[in-house]
Amino acid sequence: MDIEQLQSYCLSKENVEETLPFGPDTLVYKVNGKIFLLCSLDSEEFRFNVKCDPEKALELREQYPCVLPGYHMNKKHWNTIIPDHTVTNKLLKEWIDHSYELVVGKKGTKRSGK
Repeated sequence: MDIEQLQSYCLSKENVEETLPFGPDTLVYKVNGKIFLLCSLDSEEFRFNVKCDPEKALELREQYPCVLPGYHMNKKHWNTIIPDHTVTNKLLKEWIDHSYELVVGKKGTKRSGK
């Protein structure tokens, strides 16, 4: 998967918008106004962050070297994915779908303050 495939896949999902709220170097994909994927445009290596169930996040990090704790994110709830061809695009899309579904499922809920 490359940046163009990532963009196309994210934008194919219902109610998704592509934004640049943190400046021109970070693509942010939101569904219903909530972030489900971030992608740095200035990294030497293509990578993106996705939201993940905390238990699943740990399992994926143990199983796949291309899955790391979320860079600049809450490491309990976010993973950084480096699409280095060690996993299939199908699996990458499953992780993107999981993030999307986690955020869609929170529609109408409020975050507790921290």
